[in-house]
Amino acid sequence: MKNSNRLNIFTWHIHGSYLYYLSQGDFNIYIPVKENKEEGYYGRGETFPFNDNVIEVESGDVRFLQLDCILFQTNANYLVDQYEILSEEQRKLPRIYLEHDPPLKQPADTRHIMNDPDVCLVHVTHYNKLMWDNGVPMVSVIEHGITSSPATYSGHLNKGIVVINHLYQRGRKLGADIYDEVRKQVPLDLIGMGTEAYGGLGEVLHPDIPAFIGQYRFFFNPIRYTSLGLSFLEAMMMGLPVVALATTEYSTVIENEKNGFVHTDIDYLVDKMKLLLDEPPLAEKIGLAGKQTVEQKYNINRFTKDWETLFHFVIDNTKSSNHEKKISIY
Repeated sequence: MKNSNRLNIFTWHIHGSYLYYLSQGDFNIYIPVKENKEEGYYGRGETFPFNDNVIEVESGDVRFLQLDCILFQTNANYLVDQYEILSEEQRKLPRIYLEHDPPLKQPADTRHIMNDPDVCLVHVTHYNKLMWDNGVPMVSVIEHGITSSPATYSGHLNKGIVVINHLYQRGRKLGADIYDEVRKQVPLDLIGMGTEAYGGLGEVLHPDIPAFIGQYRFFFNPIRYTSLGLSFLEAMMMGLPVVALATTEYSTVIENEKNGFVHTDIDYLVDKMKLLLDEPPLAEKIGLAGKQTVEQKYNINRFTKDWETLFHFVIDNTKSSNHEKKISIY
């Protein structure tokens, strides 16, 4: 039975950390489950401490749910999954496509796969929105939001930490070559799924990451081309000074020498890593400034309010039969 006091949102479990932060909003999130646990059908899992508003539903029972909005997160969700598990009536509900990534092949000339003018396209950074050829009238940006961390920064390990899953399988885009180059000059540890075979420390579960990385002097992000990483913001939230390439959205978040270090010159970044290793008080000062940046710009209250506002906008807009009244929300 539908809860009349809260919106009922249906989506797939795609990015666990993003789903966790989204679930901090005042709405119910239904996610499908399949026995084989294929992508998007994992259910709640055991990694994230989801609240009761994240509700598992067997995939075959999804068509019987009373929902307010459908949230797509991948091409497969939009092109395949919706036709397999949603009813015809549910496929006419208010719909949002949440795009997590920038275009991967031709950044300035890639048309987004979702081309339905009745569906709202949401990006997680302004850079992503800028680079996609969006092609639909309703386009929005909801920047990340994260919760505060109970863990504290100590920085007592005189080395840097890198957090990337399957780094070497993902190659140059994720900066595997940059990581290899930098670790010859600066002591670095690597955590993430699939990293043990390459000298990394393996996976650290998401709830344990803040306390683990808080021991390190700085956080290094070698990624050339991706969205603004949640792990990067989580590091900043706990006061861990950050070093990154000045690409995609990172150059708009970090102000050099104040709340972190960003550059496209790897030698510059290496020099700043060495500076942080040599001067712990400077690392603490820059980390504190980074924490203040995230608290102001990426706080969870702003994030969930943005989502609640968008859900209501799309729902109200869909109720109108006059499609010409739809407005762009760039």
